[in-house]
Amino acid sequence: MENENHTLEIITNETRDKITKMDVVTPSIYSSIFSKYADEHNFDLENEDEISRKILQEECSFLTELQSQTTQSANKLSENTNKALTAMRDKNESLLQDVLKETESLRMEVEKLKESVYQDELTHTYNRKWLHDHFIDFDQKFIKGGTLAIIDLNYFKLINDTHGHIIGDKVLIFVAAQLKALERNVIRYGGDEFIIIFEENTPEATAMKRLNKTRENILAKKLKAHDTKFTLSFSFGITAFKAQEELAKVIERADKNMYEDKIQIKKRVTGI
Repeated sequence: MENENHTLEIITNETRDKITKMDVVTPSIYSSIFSKYADEHNFDLENEDEISRKILQEECSFLTELQSQTTQSANKLSENTNKALTAMRDKNESLLQDVLKETESLRMEVEKLKESVYQDELTHTYNRKWLHDHFIDFDQKFIKGGTLAIIDLNYFKLINDTHGHIIGDKVLIFVAAQLKALERNVIRYGGDEFIIIFEENTPEATAMKRLNKTRENILAKKLKAHDTKFTLSFSFGITAFKAQEELAKVIERADKNMYEDKIQIKKRVTGI
């Protein structure tokens, strides 16, 4: 089920990225594009309803639990506020200290809730929701400028087909850890796609140099799956963007640069 979820997520994101560049999308167009990507990933659409039902159940369970935890935190906050007011009115120093301890504990619980909402479950990077809530306004435009890099693993389908999805997941976790070492905001944007947001004053050349170094470090390693070893690489595209630029256009620009980079790196790295 987890592997099917992962594949369906990849297909959905690929379809979404494709249709964002189209002016008009009808149900039949969406269906044909989705089917095309499903065929590429050998995904059986006959099981679509059952898989979608299970995914929806998991999402509903997560949201229900999240709502329950949020309600509990809100109730605790209300109780602590009342206690604090009572302590200040009665000048009860002991009660006030207890309230401070409880409030600090509540703050930590709220931080954990925020992590669960914004964190990609597999790689522990940020997810799309984090990107949209922190960088994008209601018009799908960037709130402020910066430099965006989009990263796409090379031959990832081959890794999954050769070594299985468990190894594929470990590869994603490994790459995410290497990217997080750059100490920048890393977002898992799709199945094997990541986005890094660099600050506004970061030149494209600097971002490119840092990502090239990370790629070379990964290429220098031989990853092990069972009794065999394989090579891992990625391609990337970088573009600077300004405040009020549309997210879709910035992604499209970075994508174009990334595919040019992919052509070059695949001349050098011809497989896994």
